[in-house]
Amino acid sequence: MTSAPTTSAAPAIRSAPLPDGRGEVSAGLLGALRGPVGRAVPGPALAARADPLGDDLQLALYLCYELHYRGFTGVDPTWEWDPELLRLRAALERRFLDALREGTAGHPDLDAVLDAILVEPVSGTGVSYHLRDEGTLAQMREYAAHRSLYHLKEADPHAWVIPRLRGRAKAAFVAVEYDEFGGGRAERVHAELFAALMRDLGLDDSYGRYADAASAEMLVTVNLMSLFGLHRALRGALVGHFAAVETTSSPGSRRLAGAMRRLEAGPAAEHFYAEHVTADAVHEQVVRRDVIGGLLEDEPALARDIAFGVAATGWVEDRFGVQLMSAWQAGRSSLRVPLDRAPAGA
Repeated sequence: MTSAPTTSAAPAIRSAPLPDGRGEVSAGLLGALRGPVGRAVPGPALAARADPLGDDLQLALYLCYELHYRGFTGVDPTWEWDPELLRLRAALERRFLDALREGTAGHPDLDAVLDAILVEPVSGTGVSYHLRDEGTLAQMREYAAHRSLYHLKEADPHAWVIPRLRGRAKAAFVAVEYDEFGGGRAERVHAELFAALMRDLGLDDSYGRYADAASAEMLVTVNLMSLFGLHRALRGALVGHFAAVETTSSPGSRRLAGAMRRLEAGPAAEHFYAEHVTADAVHEQVVRRDVIGGLLEDEPALARDIAFGVAATGWVEDRFGVQLMSAWQAGRSSLRVPLDRAPAGA
């Protein structure tokens, strides 16, 4: 594992800039958020017509969810609990959840899905293989810009489940989260390590900076965490997501650390992934034995929900990988807005 690079003092927490709309629902919601709380938001009927995995619905859902994190520059924070906005969010979530269940149909057995994610694909194809072996620095920068929507709040969505666990499951879950949040050291918080990676790659590390550039497939992966995290009824699915991330992270991180070395991206860029190789290899055992095992001792009926969370995580990540590779193999950018034209934000 590489040594931790020196990082400068972290800037004060600030909200993200509002992105541009991508359709009727997201544009209507943005128009409301720019005004006083209580301004009319799009109705559930409009949400029901939107593609559940498309740009418009996913951006609208992202806007709703970000109000529960850092919010947006110039947006009244009391929008977070506006009843009409929550009504819209519920309609968006129903569409999204139905699409997730349809996409993962046929994965009801928990042991089967957990065993499946322990096996590396024989083909050796996918984003991390491509970036390790032949990807360009430009493609790595695109990948980091996409993933910044996820990694700059890494582990935050999972924290929603902590008060919904008890005993062995809670203790083990918090132990893993403690590592994700730097083990008591601010400079080792994983979100801060990713910000340092972005600086090595010449990217703006501001929270939410690349929301306009990120694809619908990337928004889906980010929204999945918040969907599961914000609903107690989906606590089993969030634990499944947590298990999938911790189990599959180590091999991919090893390949991405190798990609950073090959591309000479910088010490912080390599360190972020090298850190995950070791940490997540340990976390994998704790999550399966103590987090999942402890939760099933308390609530055995959640086995099917945990399996759904694992399967949904793999499904949305596979869709994101296909979108990236399709663009790159066609000689196109995977981003909606090229990096050099992405808005600078607040």
